Amino acid sequence: GIGGGFQYGLQVSIINSPAEYIKTFIRETWLKRYGSSPSEEIITLMWSFVVSIYTIGGLLGSLSAGYLSVRFGRKKAMLFSNIPTLLSAALTGLSRLCGSFEMIIAGRLVSGASGGLALNIHLMYAGECAPRKLRGLIPMTASTAIAVGKFAGFALGLREVLGVDALWPTLMATHAVPALVQLLTLPFFPDSPRYLLIDKKDKEACI
Repeated sequence: GIGGGFQYGLQVSIINSPAEYIKTFIRETWLKRYGSSPSEEIITLMWSFVVSIYTIGGLLGSLSAGYLSVRFGRKKAMLFSNIPTLLSAALTGLSRLCGSFEMIIAGRLVSGASGGLALNIHLMYAGECAPRKLRGLIPMTASTAIAVGKFAGFALGLREVLGVDALWPTLMATHAVPALVQLLTLPFFPDSPRYLLIDKKDKEACI
């Protein structure tokens, strides 16, 4: 769940604490770029894009989950979902250094696509790999992973941790850590028996 439900929960909650810092960053960047201070309506519009663009990315990622999970298999598709996650972390983490609030919007869009893809394949992969006795329990761990991700996002956003003006780009890039953990560990996991049998027609590997 660390690359599926956890990532989704983290991204949903992590955006709350740096809200005022990001709005200030948008205001300062706009002033430097255009020589005039933006109106509150512009700030609100840009902030709305930052928050809501994640759901647009999530929709795009969800729509591609079925194709990618059949084309490459559940495990490889989960691994693939980490690439846009790392790209998103780079965009959001470097946004202030580059003086571009558009990088935050782009990073949230890419992160949403990764989250939508990973969350759907996580459920599929966990359910298909679960032993018969645990088949009802294992997919429920997705909900647990989401809750833990939300908690981690709130905890990281505390002022005593990363929820301060100097560290909000680091906070926005923390989702790279679970992506790296999954990239290092998931290759050692088996592939889905259902995928091997039905999609790959490899009965021996399935058994």
